[in-house]
Amino acid sequence: MEFELSFGEPRRERSDSVRNRELLLETAQRLFAEQGVECVTMSAVAEAAGVGKGTLYRHFPNKTQLLQELIDTDQRDLQERTFHHIGAHAAQPAACLDWFLAEVVAFVGRHQLLFFGQMGDLSLSLLEHPAHVWWRLTIRGLLARQRLTLDLDYATDLLYLLLDPRTIHFQKLRHGYDDEALIRHLVTFAHHLTGDRP
Repeated sequence: MEFELSFGEPRRERSDSVRNRELLLETAQRLFAEQGVECVTMSAVAEAAGVGKGTLYRHFPNKTQLLQELIDTDQRDLQERTFHHIGAHAAQPAACLDWFLAEVVAFVGRHQLLFFGQMGDLSLSLLEHPAHVWWRLTIRGLLARQRLTLDLDYATDLLYLLLDPRTIHFQKLRHGYDDEALIRHLVTFAHHLTGDRP
């Protein structure tokens, strides 16, 4: 399977600038997790990171861009790990699909506050965002190498829609599922789609 990153290539930066940028991202991630997205100001991020506001705003002109970069950075890491994992376990598409579903649920869980704390009601589904299209391509590619009980694209969309952050958010609030339960149900459902019932 061949996918392309949906993100622009990062421009080359001086080493001190790169360090400041990474420090700001790490600091923001920690503060958002501890205090909630709504409660953390840009000034608080700069102060906690020990850098001037000018440095912060040069990297991230506003809070929304800071939040988006946190998500994009993790998305790139997930994509790289997925390529590596699937390449290393190419003969086991079912196991790779189980692994990938778990990784995406964990990804959404890590960024749940960011998705819902600053980005409104998500009226534009994140699944329609180009950065997430490769989730569907990955699922489709892995399902295509297995015996399906449904049409390939229909089965792909079922799993893809279950990974929508809004769906996961709803299931957590309505049913009290944690990530472990969501992953367990998703994997079981994927096995039913492929006729491979555990």
